[in-house]
Amino acid sequence: MSTPGKCIIPTAFETKLVNGNEYLVMPTDEGYDWWSTIYDEEDNPLVLLEQEKFIRMLGDVHGLKIADLGCGTGRHTLRMATAGARVIGVDFSDGMLVKARAKIKANETYFIKHDLAQPLPFKSEMFDRVTCCLVLDHITNLRALFSEMKRICVADGFILISVMHPAMLLKGVEAQFTEPVSGQKIRPCSVPNQISDYVMAAMRAGLVIDEMREHIVDRQLAERSPRAVKYLGFPLLLLMRLRKFSRQI
Repeated sequence: MSTPGKCIIPTAFETKLVNGNEYLVMPTDEGYDWWSTIYDEEDNPLVLLEQEKFIRMLGDVHGLKIADLGCGTGRHTLRMATAGARVIGVDFSDGMLVKARAKIKANETYFIKHDLAQPLPFKSEMFDRVTCCLVLDHITNLRALFSEMKRICVADGFILISVMHPAMLLKGVEAQFTEPVSGQKIRPCSVPNQISDYVMAAMRAGLVIDEMREHIVDRQLAERSPRAVKYLGFPLLLLMRLRKFSRQI
């Protein structure tokens, strides 16, 4: 297993040159605070691909209690609540949470501020499902987070995670956006985790991989998202469904 990378938090905003483009690298929370102003409206091929595949892999959630870790603007939280789940969304970006709370329409849907690098503020076996979407490429201690997800999930439930495919690092791509007024390209601080890091962290946390899928950019996605065209045929998304270890499996 490769050693998980460390996210070196800039003491001040720093610039980084990648493939001829200059990016402003920001602390993760501040980057997402800024990104929140356009996150729901921008052309983001990863989000488009992930939403469709994630929903299929999650299945029916009616009547279930779900923790949506790294919920962002609540894009999954609200969908799951509309489908009849009781959901608590968790994020450490004030900007993202402001957007998420403005969307609340379902009862028993809550959003709380919390840093996923810290132990989760929930009782053990409190949730039927635990989701963590497009977040893990900002997490240094994967094993600790996987262990916490395992702890709060019921024995017969499962954990569903999604992340930008690590192959995108070969193209110099990380979580990033363009500030629309200035045109400045911005990257919230990320960690160069590989597939093996996710797999081994899950295993060492006492989880088993129930299903793992990799999804490429196809022509259908490229037609919906102009930004996706340059990644045609390249793996963009990694999905993993995890369960607690059982000797019956």
